[in-house]
Amino acid sequence: MFKLLTRLMLTASLMTGAVAYAAPDANPANMPAGSYVLEKTHASINAKVMHHGYAFYHFRFDKFDASYDFDPKNPTASKVVVTVDTKSMNTGYAKADKEFPVEFLAADKHPTATFKSNKITITQGNKGTMAGDLTLGGVTKPVTLDVVFNGAGKDMWGAMRSGFSATTIIKRSEFGLTKYVPAIGDEVALAIEVEFVKK
Repeated sequence: MFKLLTRLMLTASLMTGAVAYAAPDANPANMPAGSYVLEKTHASINAKVMHHGYAFYHFRFDKFDASYDFDPKNPTASKVVVTVDTKSMNTGYAKADKEFPVEFLAADKHPTATFKSNKITITQGNKGTMAGDLTLGGVTKPVTLDVVFNGAGKDMWGAMRSGFSATTIIKRSEFGLTKYVPAIGDEVALAIEVEFVKK
């Protein structure tokens, strides 16, 4: 009898959760206005660079923050600000994690990289581009990201949440970061996955 009751309670719980959950709405016009802050436990900035022409070497950044303000009446006017701790570069190899931030990113002199958007363009549905200024190694250059708005909606705790995927390629040399080029590639491909919660 106890096992049967337990199974019934579990089934009811799963059914309730399934009913309560709704897939995110991928129409930007339906996202509520307001300020959104990064939900850091579900966010990542991953990168890869060609290593001596043999294979891509992958790494990530463990410490970063981001926020944006949103108005559904004028979604392309949203302003996105991202800050990255360049010393938090993580390759999974202790020696590299100690040396590479300084050699590749001048993290000893410039421990923070920033991105500030200045133009958002919707190209099709939930896809678009976001242009802005990236400051890295003390040098500021324009960068454009390809962005997918994965959707927004209330999560299982009732908080308004939004999610995005973005990609871009930057050249280290354009920011004065030329260590080991061309043996270790000049181009760095970035893949960004972020979730935000409304304040």
